[in-house]
Amino acid sequence: MKTVQGDLLALALDGTFQTIVHGCNCQCTMGAGIAKAIKSTFPEAFKADCQTEKGDRSKLGTISYASVTRGDREITIVNGYTQFNWRGSGVRADYDAIRGVMRAVKQEFSGSRIGYPLIGAGLAKGDWGIISRIIDEELSGEDHTLVEFAP
Repeated sequence: MKTVQGDLLALALDGTFQTIVHGCNCQCTMGAGIAKAIKSTFPEAFKADCQTEKGDRSKLGTISYASVTRGDREITIVNGYTQFNWRGSGVRADYDAIRGVMRAVKQEFSGSRIGYPLIGAGLAKGDWGIISRIIDEELSGEDHTLVEFAP
């Protein structure tokens, strides 16, 4: 896993990444963290999220996505369903769901330049040591990069 500092959305808009992946809950909210920024910058990704069933636990480990054009760039924004809810205390990240999401990303977007934030390790309170190993295993052989937020 490569790691860079920066703004994932700005890097995608600049052409660094063709595909960006972020973790979502299954409630169709996108109201906090990077999901909120994605909702604002790429409303098409929120629309794709809203086309899934709100509160459907079977979404865990699956993806929805939107491909958008900004200027001369096409970017695909992947909503990865990595946690059921955003409410409650404790760890909300679902490690099996994260594995399923990354497996789906490799299947659908193999060969593209993939960027992602600390999926599941921020607001969802997952253990980045576990999550990073899952991502490395599932995206083995792909061009994928962790973007640690730095404004």
